[in-house]
Amino acid sequence: MEEPLSRMPQMRLDELLEELQTRINAARGTRDRVHSLLEAVVSVGRELDLSQVLRRIVEAAALLVDAQYGALGVIGPDGRTLSQFLTYGLTDEEIGRIGPFPAGHGILGELIRHPEPLRLPDLTAHKASYGFPAHHPPMRTFLGVPIRVRDEVFGNLYLTDKRGGEQFDAEDESVITTLSVAAGVAIDNARLYEASQRQRRWLQASAEITNSLLSGSPRLEVLEMIARRAQDITGAALADVSVPVPGTDDLVVELALGSDGDFRRGLVVPVEGTLSGAAYQAGEPVTTAGLAEDDRYGAGPRRFDGLGPAVAVPLGTKAKDTRGVLLLARHQGQPLFTEGELEPLLAFAGQAALGLELAQRRSDAEQLALLEDRDRIARDLHDLAIQRLFATGMTLQSAARLVQHDGAAERIARAVDDLDETIKIIRSTIFGLRAREEETGYSLRARAARAVGEAATTLGFPPRLSMEGLLDTDVPAPVADHVLAALSEMLSNAARHAHATRVEVSLRATRDEVVLTVADDGRGIPPDGRRSGLRNLQERADKAGGSLRIERPDEGGSRLVWRAPLLGPPGDRRP
Repeated sequence: MEEPLSRMPQMRLDELLEELQTRINAARGTRDRVHSLLEAVVSVGRELDLSQVLRRIVEAAALLVDAQYGALGVIGPDGRTLSQFLTYGLTDEEIGRIGPFPAGHGILGELIRHPEPLRLPDLTAHKASYGFPAHHPPMRTFLGVPIRVRDEVFGNLYLTDKRGGEQFDAEDESVITTLSVAAGVAIDNARLYEASQRQRRWLQASAEITNSLLSGSPRLEVLEMIARRAQDITGAALADVSVPVPGTDDLVVELALGSDGDFRRGLVVPVEGTLSGAAYQAGEPVTTAGLAEDDRYGAGPRRFDGLGPAVAVPLGTKAKDTRGVLLLARHQGQPLFTEGELEPLLAFAGQAALGLELAQRRSDAEQLALLEDRDRIARDLHDLAIQRLFATGMTLQSAARLVQHDGAAERIARAVDDLDETIKIIRSTIFGLRAREEETGYSLRARAARAVGEAATTLGFPPRLSMEGLLDTDVPAPVADHVLAALSEMLSNAARHAHATRVEVSLRATRDEVVLTVADDGRGIPPDGRRSGLRNLQERADKAGGSLRIERPDEGGSRLVWRAPLLGPPGDRRP
């Protein structure tokens, strides 16, 4: 009996030692977890870039509670959906197969509606669970904790599938709650730093634009600088500037940078049913969470594929003074434009409006100086050159009566005729110098520019127009009428049949002929297509004594070259 009694103290000692070892291990585990938590807090607080801070938070949270998957959802301005979603534990390929990030429904929405810690042994059994989309990995255990920045719920931490098949316990919840407090401080610091840096960049951009304006840079160059700086500072994928089309209720994209910039430049933007049009009418910024999916802004020549958050800012202080609209759009999945971003952006847009105003005033002053210079030249030609030429002609005519040699008299007569012709040319030049567009609505230049401008509505974009030569003085009225009719026919054909995105018009007058060229990048003229429009052009060219050439460039599209002699058709030519 003594041997069993001797074993009892030994057994009690082993039990005590095992319990002590268990408590030591627990204390060591607690120490290690506290140490890991402190390291995570320091790591999160070290960053100042907001995107890096958010990524470090979700990574640290998953490692602290040994979760296989983690995510951080940033709550949008509406307070009901997620505007940003960062993940941990999923590869880029897995994310691509799953599809768009969640908007904040189901279990994720439960935490948005009730911002309190939530632990679930099986998230699929919860009444708010919607299930998983295709290709989504299965998840069971769940821990969710809100992140508060001061008194605002910034977002939520979502952790799933604790490794080893265990459930998240109260200690895990306590650790993540502690991390969320530190995360809120780090996010607040990062946002303050980001705001200060953004303000510094706005001030630098404003100073740069002010210097450009004062140095007299061209209007389009200043506009491009404004759009590019706004694009860089806001991280926008698209930046364009739309200005009103005179005589219409539409805007036209004068400058476009970023996504499809070359395609968008020159597009007509309706005021009704577009984001830019809404800002133009209201005279204040208008935002959207998704430019490509927003049903309110479905008008216009093309949807904005791949673009998400966007803002349109009027270039002016009042609706009636708006000179245009600056549109900025980010890629899908990127943050929405916040109130903190809109305030400096609106001030920046006001400076852009000032730039447009100064450029317009400068252009008006240059135009006035040009007109005054033309008037002076015309007056000098009339008062000095013509009078001297006329007096010289009278002197030659008087001298011709004294010349007995027939050959010499004939030469003097020809010289007098040349002087008369020179006087006529100078008078025609004076008329051209003094002509005003409002006074010479019949001029070929004015009529051609008006026809091209009106075609923008039917084409969906304004054609590009270039004019060269003495179109108003050398082209007779009958030939000018033929040119305008041919131009209208060509633009109408391009709008109805070409399906083009770019049309270029060239009108040139030489000493002998006027040449009208209309080129587009559409589908070209099929050999077996309808020929009525081309037949009309050919008949008009024949009436004017000219020709029509149809070209099909290798790069696609079509080019029509219409020519007419300046002397008019054969029956109207001078001997």
